Amino acid sequence: MNFLRVPFVLLLTGVLGLAGCSVHQPTSLYQLDSGDPGQPKQSAGVAVLLGPVSVADYLQRETLLQRQADGSLTASTDGRWAGSLSADIDQLLLRQLAWKLDSQRVVMAPAAANFTPDVQVVLSITRLDSGENQPAVLDAQWRLLDRRGTVRDSKLIHLEEPHAGTSAAQVKAQGVLLQRLAEQLSAAVKPVASQPLVAEEPKKAAQPAKTRTDQDKPKIPMASPIRTDLEVFRF
Repeated sequence: MNFLRVPFVLLLTGVLGLAGCSVHQPTSLYQLDSGDPGQPKQSAGVAVLLGPVSVADYLQRETLLQRQADGSLTASTDGRWAGSLSADIDQLLLRQLAWKLDSQRVVMAPAAANFTPDVQVVLSITRLDSGENQPAVLDAQWRLLDRRGTVRDSKLIHLEEPHAGTSAAQVKAQGVLLQRLAEQLSAAVKPVASQPLVAEEPKKAAQPAKTRTDQDKPKIPMASPIRTDLEVFRF
């Protein structure tokens, strides 16, 4: 009996070992490519508040998603994000904008109470994905607000970027899309930051209420007699 149990134990050990290898198969971790942004030099450049930046709900996950030809999304089996994708997007856009505007005064929302931005960028990213045979696609909308909170510019963006098909190539292409978005944003921010504030219409001084006088009272015509056989008064 003991002799027969030994092969069974060895077989069971081998099966468990193979299962362990399949469960602990290494997974690649990815981060967005922020390019090579330089260090902004102007400490007194344009003041920009970046945010709120909202990202579509389906992107709020660690798994790297793959877009299929029919438009559906599947989870990648060999890759996931190394941390928060939303945080990666924020930092990429922040560094790119600061570099392209050459300003150290580009901050993420919420900002300190004493920070007064020349321009606030409100951004919504509704799509950022790709597939092995599908290009990387970015859909977004921005709104630019001046110092008084008045919307000065608004735009819908659709960008596409081809890639080689691998997960690494797809992530790189998505990073390139965000760099292109930052380039367009910086070009839109500059004229808004230099625009004068919208002048407020002067308020009209309140007119004092008039006091009713005897001259304002309606005048009743005086009766004048008409000489006929009868005394008739015309009013």
